Amino acid sequence: MIEILSTSEVDQARRTGRLVGDILDTLRGRARVGTNLLDINQWAKDMILSAGAESCYVDYAPAFGQGPFGHYICTAVNDGVLHGMPRDYRLADGDLLTLDLAVKLRGIAADAAISFVVGQAGSPEDQRMIDTTERALAAGIATAKPGARIGDLSHAIGAVLTAAGYAINMEFGGHGIGTTMHQDPHVPNNGRPGRGYKLQPGLMLALEPWVMADTNQLITDPDDGWTLRSETGCRTAHTEHTIAITDDGAEILTLPSRQSG
Repeated sequence: MIEILSTSEVDQARRTGRLVGDILDTLRGRARVGTNLLDINQWAKDMILSAGAESCYVDYAPAFGQGPFGHYICTAVNDGVLHGMPRDYRLADGDLLTLDLAVKLRGIAADAAISFVVGQAGSPEDQRMIDTTERALAAGIATAKPGARIGDLSHAIGAVLTAAGYAINMEFGGHGIGTTMHQDPHVPNNGRPGRGYKLQPGLMLALEPWVMADTNQLITDPDDGWTLRSETGCRTAHTEHTIAITDDGAEILTLPSRQSG
């Protein structure tokens, strides 16, 4: 299903997106050496519920997961890149942490992810990976406008990732979003321009470039049945925003308040 949202629904999406951005911004500020991933999950839960919102993750049970996810945020560390299930782990100096959050507020969902190094011991390659996903996301957003096609966005994202030397996994990518978290169209992180669904005002998309340092192959963590890790154990990074297509182009909905106009 591809949803085209009404003007009032896009207005609500702005409020949902701001909430997602603010929660991630707060959690980034709290995550430090010694922070337990389960505490991050509890903080996310508290902020979601206090805002009158609902988690898109707690009851999420797709075919590729092992039962309902059961947590309020994805916390992927180092070789974990997607669907990171919070666990009893205290962050160490130099850990590369990805926080991925999706919530629904008054019937409309928004989804975003950030990657960052905890403490002071991160490597230049860690930061290069993070910066590359952010640049790829910016390229995809810059391409998103009425009349453009999904392949145009995918190509713009993939061009940045490929130029930086990263192999691209095509199993998981961006997606439509609206009254539910995951919808069509699928937005792979590489593609051919001029192909796919034509964008129009009212369409919302979650774009999410992600890379692994030396592979494009994933394995599922056997202990939790959810966390997707790099096959080689290499480090990873993942960045995501929800955008709305408007008459003028793309509006980023999941910026935190301090970055919004």
